[in-house]
Amino acid sequence: MHIQEHIITNLPVFDIKDTSEKILEFFHDTTYSHIAILEEGRFLGLFSEIDADGLMPDSKIEDFRYELQSFFARRETNWLDVLEVFARNEANLLPILNEKEEVVGYYCLTDIVAEFIDTPFFTDPGSILVVATGIKDYSFSEIAQIVESNNAKLIGGFITDTQNDIVQVTLKITANNYNKVVQTFRRYNYHILFGNSDDEFLEDLKKRSDYLDKYLNV
Repeated sequence: MHIQEHIITNLPVFDIKDTSEKILEFFHDTTYSHIAILEEGRFLGLFSEIDADGLMPDSKIEDFRYELQSFFARRETNWLDVLEVFARNEANLLPILNEKEEVVGYYCLTDIVAEFIDTPFFTDPGSILVVATGIKDYSFSEIAQIVESNNAKLIGGFITDTQNDIVQVTLKITANNYNKVVQTFRRYNYHILFGNSDDEFLEDLKKRSDYLDKYLNV
């Protein structure tokens, strides 16, 4: 995935010495959650839309310096890490910094999630299987071996939850020998949590995933 193609360069950055009026106008005219603040041309932090609620137009951004948040991406940051930054900070706009700590553009959550949904994991035909095992027993190589030993192909997989020493892994596999794959997972003491068709699974994932839910409501 080449998410660099989605870098937005026509959104503003503000200086720490600007008046709050500029911030208020920006959030009034957009649905973005954050905007970058600079000091002497370098990234200082992000002002959030939530904090903007208490601003007076004639105040200075400088007065709220210590409320700025500090998260960002680099051009070389991979798309999964970018999604994680969005999710951890409940943001839909993410600044991209160069080696001089200058803001060269932004990523929008909508664009990155759209790229994610366009990956073969979602677009290729196959069947969904969600399995769980103890964190001490977890081995992705074993999971792949179980799938492929039954003459099925593993299209993709990722950890979707970890709690109480249990790892939950969502897999997409080719439909052939699906039942044999499920039976083998059970023989290896995996718990089968979910197995469904693409359409039903995608609908469920959209309801359950924080960042996809945020995307759908942007």
